Amino acid sequence: MVEVNTTEPKLTVLGAGSWGTALAIHLARHHANVTLWGRDSLQIQQMNAARCNTRYLPSIRLPENLTVTDDLNEAMKNCGFLLIVVPSHVFESCLTQIKPYYRPGLTVAWATKGIKADGELLHQVVERILGKDTPKAVIAGPSFAAEVATELPTAITVASDQESSARAVANMLNSPRFRVYTSNDMIGAQLGGAVKNVLAIATGSSDGLGFGANARSALITRGLAELMRLGLALGAQAETLMGLAGLGDLVLTCTDDKSRNRRFGLALGRGSSVQDAIESIGQVVEGVTAAGHIYHLAKKHNVEMPITEQVYRVLQGQYSAADAVKILLSRASGNE
Repeated sequence: MVEVNTTEPKLTVLGAGSWGTALAIHLARHHANVTLWGRDSLQIQQMNAARCNTRYLPSIRLPENLTVTDDLNEAMKNCGFLLIVVPSHVFESCLTQIKPYYRPGLTVAWATKGIKADGELLHQVVERILGKDTPKAVIAGPSFAAEVATELPTAITVASDQESSARAVANMLNSPRFRVYTSNDMIGAQLGGAVKNVLAIATGSSDGLGFGANARSALITRGLAELMRLGLALGAQAETLMGLAGLGDLVLTCTDDKSRNRRFGLALGRGSSVQDAIESIGQVVEGVTAAGHIYHLAKKHNVEMPITEQVYRVLQGQYSAADAVKILLSRASGNE
């Protein structure tokens, strides 16, 4: 029996997809007052009727103390901890929606993975909309929603530019089967979560083409080198990129078929069109949007990212997945 803390303020999770639901379930197992908000009224009605997320986690029952609502006013009322888990393309609009309810000093945490089209990182979006002094933290690392929801052992990183915010969020999330490490490197944590999705499309495509484990390993290793180059150019710490938020999440996403981005790549490698591959997943595939954003960010900073570039060109219809992987594997040798 998990001991629930009944003395804490309300915890609010915005975003009723698989990851938002999993984190809300996790929080509700350890805290008394948790609310999950979703914008889709029909989905929320189904969740309340069935007491599960019928769309994404149908076999996992919602704790009785987890309130599910589509009323943003209800979700934000008396909020003492805010966790945003929406797709990256609606992250800014979500912040704009909650701004009228936001109380200065309230920590804003997010588990969204991605960057803006102009290269703006999500912590910069938070600062622009809610103010530069907003306490903030990003949650990153290797963590499939279904495994967290079923309490399989998981380790993640919480990064913040304020140690007190990192510790507060870590303490809120930490449990015997959900280990949380803290970091002060928000740039590295965010880049790791965005870049790994693009690299998972590349490795999935390679596997879909039947290129084998050697090619997969090569793409992961050289993909890590790309992440390191971009991260260091933007001021990230090497330790972060080699840790849970970087290498850890990269390996998970590139090698396990629970990854949407990997499954999307597999479909491309097996001959599906981009649109058909997206439709086959049935959820947001973050790497599809992130590929272009990261490609242009790398160009802006004169960082070479050939794997990311080939994924971007495949998504633009310039190459087939087979041609892109062959181009990568036939590049001239050089110093590692």
